Amino acid sequence: MAVKDDYLIDTLVDMGLITQEQVDEARSEMSGDNGVLDTMVAKGELMDESVTMAKAAQAGAEVIELDAIQLADDVISAVPRNVVKRFNAVPVYVSDDTVTMAIGDPTDLEAIDGLQVALGKQIEVRVASDKEIQNAISRYYGGKANRDDSVSKMIQDITEGEVEIASMGAMEADTGTTVAADAPIIKLTNQIIIDAYRSRASDIHLEPMQHTFRVRYRIDGVCHVVKSPPKSLQASIIARLKIESNMSISEKRIPQDGRIQCDVGDKVIDLRVSSVPTTHGESIVMRILDKDGLKLGLPQLGFFTDDQQTFERLIGLPDGILLVTGPTGSGKTTTLYSCLNFINRPDRKIITVEDPVEYVLAGINQVQVSETVGLTFAHALRSMLRQSPNVVMLGEIRDLETATIAINASLTGHLVFSTLHTNDAPSAVTRLIDIGIKPFLVASSTRAMMAQRLVRKLCPKCVGPHSYSESQLRSIGIDPAAVEDANYQKGKGCANCNDTGHRGRFGIFEVFVVEDDARKLIYEKVPASVLRQRAREMGMRTLREDGARKVIAGLTTVEEVVRATAVE
Repeated sequence: MAVKDDYLIDTLVDMGLITQEQVDEARSEMSGDNGVLDTMVAKGELMDESVTMAKAAQAGAEVIELDAIQLADDVISAVPRNVVKRFNAVPVYVSDDTVTMAIGDPTDLEAIDGLQVALGKQIEVRVASDKEIQNAISRYYGGKANRDDSVSKMIQDITEGEVEIASMGAMEADTGTTVAADAPIIKLTNQIIIDAYRSRASDIHLEPMQHTFRVRYRIDGVCHVVKSPPKSLQASIIARLKIESNMSISEKRIPQDGRIQCDVGDKVIDLRVSSVPTTHGESIVMRILDKDGLKLGLPQLGFFTDDQQTFERLIGLPDGILLVTGPTGSGKTTTLYSCLNFINRPDRKIITVEDPVEYVLAGINQVQVSETVGLTFAHALRSMLRQSPNVVMLGEIRDLETATIAINASLTGHLVFSTLHTNDAPSAVTRLIDIGIKPFLVASSTRAMMAQRLVRKLCPKCVGPHSYSESQLRSIGIDPAAVEDANYQKGKGCANCNDTGHRGRFGIFEVFVVEDDARKLIYEKVPASVLRQRAREMGMRTLREDGARKVIAGLTTVEEVVRATAVE
């Protein structure tokens, strides 16, 4: 190592990137395992990019900036993760007989020869900094190359006895008997859940592919591939999770749902489990239900002051319906629970009917829908009204019967919260009318519709000023000339955010308050496009406009708003 450092130091000096005096000073200040170059980098006298340039010059190789390019899917799939991890190298281009690899040390002939043997192709070398290689591995392969997590260790231990455990997993699935040798599988499945929770994941996806068994965590709304077990462990892992969630392990032809409780340190977390049969096996998705998210106040949801004041006024009304709309995973449930927490007082009786009850809230009566015993949304809602509630939360309006009872409840002095699956707020009116509700009932009962989406927050530890091009700003409706006090920010990527630049999410909102002018339009049964245009004229701010405000305030990025909202 010292000889290599000496050659590299001479190259850096010859290139004029450092001086001999700096080298001598660094030699006198070296401590521990740090070499001359490490010491100079720590002092700020030498940049990582300069070291990379010198390495490339030594080997006569080309420097490549991995952070500045997007690697193709076929390139990533051509080199297995274990090869990338072993040799700390990233594929850049692939042809029939050649693979171009970015490595940190182009003079490491042993690694280059090892890559050639492992891939069975000629290797062309490009040079990249160690940091960019680590970032690329994290981005494309779901984890840093030097990461040695507990799941990886367990998989390595289990695969040493792979054949025996796989056969026992098949026996368990067929007979329903649990065997002692499955203990490693139990530990592995539990560790996958624990690691997902500690990574702040909202979902765990276990997906059977033709030749692989892929595991992904959804973190801040984006799926990340993590260390996946071998295909031979698929049957055992799926059988174990179905047992834990009280599903039938002998039934593999129809979808099933279940729940799991898991201890993580001193906390108990709940998981909602869904199993769906696919071409290559049963796909399992586990939604992690984090009760801490329900303690959010309205400002933490992402409301600016003006929207928050409007929303607080609406949820404080004595009657009427307030609808929250958006696709699955847009935070509707969290918003409704936060509303209930905000208005939950001893002098109010609050009842919810949900399918399923995701979180248990203190002081609130919650009813679980059960289709098997005939307790549908409509049946539960009809019975709830005889309990004399002040506030009713209905998990979702799905059909005419449920919608009719909810409308009648709002017209007889109850405040009703519910959700609809529509793309924007005004479309909720059209949806209710399409279900079969008379327009005059929709106009009379509905107080407001609010559409929402989730965008990722900037990481507080690596956020910094950023400048956008004019075309980027105009893509979300920002006129650069009209905005002089903008505070554009972007995360650079750090350990706190797993090099993504984002940590956590918040909402962007489109609040449509149904006032007299809007009621008249609903009476007239105008098309959704006309209602939307008039709503904007009456002051409704669209999702993209609300997102643009939050970009200007330095809370998120243009890319996040474009990803989450439709072109207007």
